[in-house]
Amino acid sequence: MATPHKDKLITHNFCLILAANFLLFFGFYLILPVLPFFLKEMYDTSNGAIGIILSCYTLAALCIRPFSGYFLDTFARKPLYLLTYCIFAIVFAGYSLAVYLITFVLLRIMHGLAFGVVTVAGNTIVIDITPSSRRGEAIGYYGLMNNIAMSIGPMTGLFMYGVYSMNAIFFCAMVSSGMGFIIACLVKTLPKTPSEHEPISLDRFILLKGIPAGLSLLLISMPYGMLNTYVAIYAKEIGITLNTGIFFTFMAIGMAVSRMFSGKQVDKGRVTQTIIRGVMLISLCFFLLSACSILIKSFPQFTAALFLFISIMLGIGFGTAFPAYNSL
Repeated sequence: MATPHKDKLITHNFCLILAANFLLFFGFYLILPVLPFFLKEMYDTSNGAIGIILSCYTLAALCIRPFSGYFLDTFARKPLYLLTYCIFAIVFAGYSLAVYLITFVLLRIMHGLAFGVVTVAGNTIVIDITPSSRRGEAIGYYGLMNNIAMSIGPMTGLFMYGVYSMNAIFFCAMVSSGMGFIIACLVKTLPKTPSEHEPISLDRFILLKGIPAGLSLLLISMPYGMLNTYVAIYAKEIGITLNTGIFFTFMAIGMAVSRMFSGKQVDKGRVTQTIIRGVMLISLCFFLLSACSILIKSFPQFTAALFLFISIMLGIGFGTAFPAYNSL
């Protein structure tokens, strides 16, 4: 029996949203590993302050996300998606013009707010334009674009940092997301009439029985954010000479590999077991990562190889745990 047309997944529309998502995350990952160096050189910022400043982005994205769903259910989705995508692209240009540190911090917060909305909006549009029978598969492909961007974005950014100026990197990130915005404009969605909803209240956003899982997710998200911020500086300080962009590439490969088995485990109802395995692997990897600073003094080549092995295992750990948390 022929597959009904409505069940077709790979369409022109779907390919456009995949490309838009890839270019958005490529711009994001392009500057991610070089921002700590930029803050040190431009503003003479300490390592502790760098973590606080860069965390403003994540905190802003987290704070806006509970409200993103409300906005997307209340207003037309595509215009909101395009508006926040456009803001996300433009802010890259602002980094080059930020003479004062406070200006950079404000831009970083604005960037995080835009990122928090555009990523949620992108997911809802994917759901809207794909058949319900294949939405899980569609979300999987959509998320895979993040992994592909993560595999080449940081490596490209660190390579450019050694050859070009930071302004050139910011410009390339803006061009990437600008191209993604243009492609996103071409995505066709069904018209959605704005609907009336109850006023925003606290009980619309807090699920009491979800608090333990939320705290658990927070506790592994924090080291994930610190890893993205500090791993390049850490490798440089302990004497690992290879391009640390490869670390992100290998971690993305690990995340892609984890999709081969973690999703099946979750579908079988083994959500808690999958989370536990992922968290245990993550904990072991961070222990080994901290040990690299000691091992490199006696075994430099072994430590460099271990560094890359850890990146793959971290990718598998995070790639196993995060989707399982999302399924709760």
